[in-house]
Formats: sequence, structure tokens, C-alpha cells
Amino acid sequence: MPLTQLELPEPVDRVLADFVEAARSSLGSNLRSIVLYGSAAEGRLRQTSDVNTIVVLTAFDPAQMADLREPLRIAYAAVKLTCMFLLENEITTAVDAFAVKFADVLHRRKILFGSDPFHGVTPSRVAEIFRLKQVLLNLTLRLRQKYLLRSLRDEQCAVVVADTAGPIRACAAALLDLKGESAASPKAALERVATHLPATGWNEVLQHISDARETGSLPPGVAGPTLIRLIELTQQMRLQVEALK
Repeated sequence: MPLTQLELPEPVDRVLADFVEAARSSLGSNLRSIVLYGSAAEGRLRQTSDVNTIVVLTAFDPAQMADLREPLRIAYAAVKLTCMFLLENEITTAVDAFAVKFADVLHRRKILFGSDPFHGVTPSRVAEIFRLKQVLLNLTLRLRQKYLLRSLRDEQCAVVVADTAGPIRACAAALLDLKGESAASPKAALERVATHLPATGWNEVLQHISDARETGSLPPGVAGPTLIRLIELTQQMRLQVEALK
């Protein structure tokens, strides 16, 4: 039986199972939960996707964690498994401090071990609006710099577009939540948000984002203009957040 009961590639499922077993063995009673979130939790991994997990602990014991170093290194090398180590007493603070990330966790998660540490937990509306504005502004500033650094090389610029797909889709899902709306997935959320934005050509931009996400590349001459439109998209989304109460 696959560990996650999702349609994940067999190597991913195997690596997740090995990591969970290593964590149980290393961390003992300090381990409370292991949560898979993001595209892997939906069974929608793409070529450029990370496999994102949260390990919830009662305490961070360096002696115990030492035994988990090599399993985590192996898992990261094999399937790009990333791991956030979070204490139980940090959950509420983390959900408010990183409201956009945890809004995604709250919508797209599977429990690999233990109980669900996020059941009934939600970020405050004030925290989510503040953090979403912050994330979108930071994304805009980073994309401007990356445009200058990467846009002379199509292959490098396409990687930037691919890496931006996850964060900007998560922001769109958070924006819809704040408006009292919903979408089937973060990808669908971004499509819905884009339909109400000024200017035209967003369908083509969104298709380029998907192509870059799935393949890690784009046709010659496409990545640079797509990155410019992404900068415009983050700006327009931030203006919508600033209009919220």
C-alpha cells in the first residue's frame, strides 16, 4: 500500500516511506507528526516540484536530530524532499507569522505520521492580509533583480518562471480566501484571479508558467517577456490585497 495513498511516482513514495521510518527511529517520543503538503499532497508533482514536509516535534534534541541528517540528505538528493522542523508550541505563532505558506498547508496536506497538528488552526485575517502584502512585494522585488540577472539566458530565465509558479499560485489562493472565494487548486486560483486583472494576454502568460513548471524550459524568446508579465501580475495582486479590509 503506498504510504500517502496518492498517485505519486514510485520513487517518491519509497523515499517518503524511508524518511518517515528514519524519523520515527531517530526521534522517538519527540516526534508528533509528519505532514506532507503542497503539490505532492495533491498527487500533482511536476518535474520542478519539491516534496515538502513538516516534522512536528515536542523538542529539538540535537543528539536525536544527528541521526536524521543522512536520511534527510539522501531524501533531498533523491526527490528534492524539503523539511520544516516545527515545535508543537510554535504552531500558532508560525501560522500567523507565515500566513500565506500555512494557508497553503491548511488546504493541501496529508498526514504521513501521527495526528493532524493543524486541525482547527487558521491564521487571523489581519495576519494573512499583512503577510500576503509582504510576500507579494518581496516577490516583485526579487523578480526585478532576477530579470536583470537571468533574462539574457533563456534557460536561466525559464527556471525563474518555473520557481515562481508555486509562490504566486499560493498567493492567489490566499487572495481568494480573503475575498471569501475558493478554487479547486492554487493553479485554478491564479487563473481565476487573472481573469479580473487589467490588461490582456493573461491566458498566454499562465500557459507559459505551467509549461515552465512542468518541463523547466520555454521556447526561445518567451521566458523574458513572461517574467516581465509576472512582475506586473504580482503588483496587480498586491493592489487587490491592499484594498481588502
